[in-house]
Amino acid sequence: MEPRPPPPVPALFKVALAPLQAFFKLEASSGILLALCAVGAMVWANSPWAASYTGLFDAPLALEAAGARGAFTVRELINDGLMTFFFFVVGMEIKRELSAGELRTPARAMLPLIAALGGMVVPAVLYLAFNAGTPAVGGWAIPMATDIAFSIGCLTLLRARVSHALVVFLTALAIFDDIGGILVIAFFYGTGVHVEWLLAAGGIAAVLAACNFFYLRNGVVYGLLGAALWYAMHHGGVHATLAGVALGLCIPARPTRRGREVLTELSRYITRLVEEPEDEAVRGAQLLHIEEQLEDIEPPLNRFVHLLHGWVAFGIVPLFALANSGISLEGMSLADLAKPLPLGIIVGLFVGKQAGIFLFTWGAVKAGVSTMPGGAQASQVHGVAVVAGIGFTVALFVATLAFPGHPELLIEAKLGILLGSLLSAVVGYLLLRFGPAPKVVPASA
Repeated sequence: MEPRPPPPVPALFKVALAPLQAFFKLEASSGILLALCAVGAMVWANSPWAASYTGLFDAPLALEAAGARGAFTVRELINDGLMTFFFFVVGMEIKRELSAGELRTPARAMLPLIAALGGMVVPAVLYLAFNAGTPAVGGWAIPMATDIAFSIGCLTLLRARVSHALVVFLTALAIFDDIGGILVIAFFYGTGVHVEWLLAAGGIAAVLAACNFFYLRNGVVYGLLGAALWYAMHHGGVHATLAGVALGLCIPARPTRRGREVLTELSRYITRLVEEPEDEAVRGAQLLHIEEQLEDIEPPLNRFVHLLHGWVAFGIVPLFALANSGISLEGMSLADLAKPLPLGIIVGLFVGKQAGIFLFTWGAVKAGVSTMPGGAQASQVHGVAVVAGIGFTVALFVATLAFPGHPELLIEAKLGILLGSLLSAVVGYLLLRFGPAPKVVPASA
């Protein structure tokens, strides 16, 4: 007797899993591209064509409209303009996780929240221990960051050694890390507050909140309001890329109708169409009706993430890495790594991140707040904590904000970020690759 084939996976179950699977797959492949761009930038900046690297990203640009003129470089266009789309996607991912994902209940969110706090506080303290009283003290937030693309990419290379629960734990931790980084940028890396512009930004944000409340779907309206918010925040003294986060949090994240209700109606409608004679004249209207009904169960947030995530992951973030990772090593020696600034970042990312995340997680488990993610062993959680020390993208972004007008400090900071992230990636990979394998939980459990 032939074995019975496995039962088909319900369509609704596949629809629910598809965004999460696509997200992990996308982050893994974009992490590889990110690494290639970082290495490429380093090679380019130390090659015979180094002048072309500097010339390209420091090239001046100008924009003039309605009598107003703005001057900026290509690098500033990437860092202050295009990276707004990165933060827009980050804002939408945060909202999706809080509304319908792993962070939707306090019980689910508590452990990664506590771990993220440890992963932010301890690295900042270690950095300050090296740099207190020096001109580099303003970079204390640099080693607080976890790069979700690199980190998930590293874990994806270890699929057989890392449980899905630990991947979700790291993702949730990185999302809280992003929230913390956003708040730090907003409160500590402004350029001088201008109340009238901040009031205008608050008014625009209120309009965006109303659009969310009334479930507006029009992307053009959100785009125009987002551009206005960016302009107001830029002139208000708050870093303008945070407009992307605010916009992302205002995109509706829940469907207007329940999926089963819509699918039941469509099933009846399609059955009726099949029974009717073929009529090409009205077929287009019928298909449009089906498409409109399906839109009721796809929130605008999912649609916008699907539209932009690829461009951000494979375009904007690698371009940011290319523009900001090119460090000339001419005249440098190993002794430069012993300077307080790069050493503070390296120790903060590699030692502070793993110590803060692991100790805060272990403490929360011992206190009965939660259990280890998926019943993982302490050594596996420690390995993931080490991987979380990859702080590349947001760390570089914070460094550009911390040291404007101080290129020598910025170069030292970038060097510390690259080496600290590389050390975290290699050691974290080795710990997970040669450590104990995850337990296999029986299906009946």
